[in-house]
Amino acid sequence: MKKISSVFWITLALVAIAVIFGVAAPENFKIITEEVQSWITNTFGWYYLIVVSVFVIFCIFLIASPIGSIRLGKPEDRPEFSTSTWFAMLFSAGMGIGLVFWGAAEPMYHFMSPPIAEPGTNQAFKDAMRYTYFHWGIHAWSIYAVVALALAYFKFRKGTPGLISATLEPILGDKVKGPLGTIIDVLAVFATVVGVATTLGFGATQINGGLSYLFGIEVNFTVQLIIIAIVTVLFMISAWSGLGKGIKILSNTNMVLAIALFILMFILGPTLLILNIFTDTLGMYIQRIIQMSFTIAPLNPEHRSWINGWTIFYWAWWISWSPFVGIFIARVSKGRTIREFLIGVLLMPAIVSFLWFSVFGTSAINVQTSGAIDLMSLGTEQMLFAVFSEYNFSIILTVVAIILISTFFITSADSATFVLGMQTTYGSLTPPSRVKLTWGVAQSTVAVILLYSGGLQGLQNALIIAAFPFSIIMLLMVLSLYKSLTKEQKELGLMILPKPRKKPEKKLEKK
Repeated sequence: MKKISSVFWITLALVAIAVIFGVAAPENFKIITEEVQSWITNTFGWYYLIVVSVFVIFCIFLIASPIGSIRLGKPEDRPEFSTSTWFAMLFSAGMGIGLVFWGAAEPMYHFMSPPIAEPGTNQAFKDAMRYTYFHWGIHAWSIYAVVALALAYFKFRKGTPGLISATLEPILGDKVKGPLGTIIDVLAVFATVVGVATTLGFGATQINGGLSYLFGIEVNFTVQLIIIAIVTVLFMISAWSGLGKGIKILSNTNMVLAIALFILMFILGPTLLILNIFTDTLGMYIQRIIQMSFTIAPLNPEHRSWINGWTIFYWAWWISWSPFVGIFIARVSKGRTIREFLIGVLLMPAIVSFLWFSVFGTSAINVQTSGAIDLMSLGTEQMLFAVFSEYNFSIILTVVAIILISTFFITSADSATFVLGMQTTYGSLTPPSRVKLTWGVAQSTVAVILLYSGGLQGLQNALIIAAFPFSIIMLLMVLSLYKSLTKEQKELGLMILPKPRKKPEKKLEKK
């Protein structure tokens, strides 16, 4: 495998060290990583809030600026995928499986343990929804958008290698081609491997939970091992077939299934309440988005603890996932203008997320307040299926949800193998299938070993820790991208404001 770079071997060694530590001493690994993670969130919580807000402002600025008309590619390039397929692909890779996993659970957790309001009250209901929108909305997607935009612009317009390090050349120069560039790329690949491995582990537990509810299958490691094995074979087949076939077909399937599940739950659930809650809490989210963006609660330890556990955790989680998701979104976005790209990546998935949580979150809280079942007594992976059990056609809902989780599962793993292959073959847009399959086996093996040893949580903590240095790289990417865009803006003659028109001279009338 001549095309493989040193990033491949260095990252593989780091992952092996983390896995060995996680297997040999899972509790120690978990405790150490938790302490480091806790120190970062307590010390740098303010930094995370500011840096993510900077990403949002930067994206909005580019949408409004004439720079937004610049194309991600040559002037004659046009999108490789249709808008609907493109949206399905970026959404499936971005957070599709997370929406299914947390669709009912997160609003429920916020409802029963809100940041400020009394638990279980109407105010807690409203706060639960607006904070869920906040965590899964524009801020999350701006993190992905920054990485994806920088990669797509430098790769398709400037012709640089499709590597994270290559986006920093305008400000770091030739240093990105040496050890510094290798360190940057290793960090990105490490975050991707660990992120996908933990997702494989958590995804397997939720599929196991659904099968337990549906068929009474026991929740244990053996079942989860079989699930991971089946999913691995399926995403390997998809990865072998290529980006234009496997991921494209799966992503479109995901969207059809997600729409079907959404419509079913909307009709079978408390429809009128869903519509009213969506309208009311969306308004609250829009009104308070600036306040929520900067709330750190320095004088309220209880509120600060909640922010650390949810908001800061999410910002770090999205940052840690941004190399993987950003690289994949960049790859499928060639030919779109910056404005079209940002509106598609920033706004459309956020709106879909708001609608999704309104339907599943409201339905879950409605079940909880009715007293039919105590959802908080269940594991997160079982909560969604317990909600279904309280509505008509629960078996159909459960079957569709399990299939959807599985297809999202396969798509995420498939996308990751492509990204890892690309990042470890000098940015190749068509990495060799054997490289992708190597990474696929590695990811699944890591997930299985850590599920068995109980070290999955420690690895997840390690991923969040890796987000801190990568956030600094992201800031450098913003500076580098802005520098290059403003230079091109001058070359193309794009004006921030249109030139004022000259008033037509009035002709003197002949007397």
